[in-house]
Amino acid sequence: MTTAIVGTGNIGSRLAANLVAGGETVLLASRDLDDARALATRLGERAAAVTVDEAVDAADTLVLAVWFDTIKELVTQYGDRLDGKIVVDPSNPIAQNDQGGFSKTIPEDESAGATIAALLPTGARPVKAFGTLSADSLTSAARRSPDRGVGFYATDDDAAGRQVADLIRAAGFDPLKVGGIDQSVRIEVFGDLHEFTIGSVPSLNEAKKLV
Repeated sequence: MTTAIVGTGNIGSRLAANLVAGGETVLLASRDLDDARALATRLGERAAAVTVDEAVDAADTLVLAVWFDTIKELVTQYGDRLDGKIVVDPSNPIAQNDQGGFSKTIPEDESAGATIAALLPTGARPVKAFGTLSADSLTSAARRSPDRGVGFYATDDDAAGRQVADLIRAAGFDPLKVGGIDQSVRIEVFGDLHEFTIGSVPSLNEAKKLV
């Protein structure tokens, strides 16, 4: 399986570093290819920079580590080229508000995960993952000992879920499925399983009690 991360910002770069540390080989793509090349150079021989077009064509699993609205643009742009691919959505539909905090940009009972899944071609395999932790925790809690932190995920495709669970393990976390893609709202910002709501990164035993 070939894994590509589209987006080299806070989430994409940290996830790439975690996966490489866990023995995975990753393709790194960005609208600015120089950014992807710089990150690949830092991460070493297990990382290679490619264009977004090349990532879409080469990868079996695409992690779209970009803003929610940008994911929607990418899905519209690439359409049927995403058919058959595992498409991982780590996004949170939020924006800064007038009070200096953040608010959802979609209705409270809706999720980015379900929205993106509905936009994908029928043959694509959506999985919600890697967006439940802050960027800092994605780094600091990876390979925590003795009780590893949990990486929640949601999907309707069990086989795709197993592939993403393997990536979660490689990234240094214990995977735990919360349900189908309709449960994405629980693991996005303001959901009951998001780190900001729980106040910490739970262990697997702690997380099972919450789910």
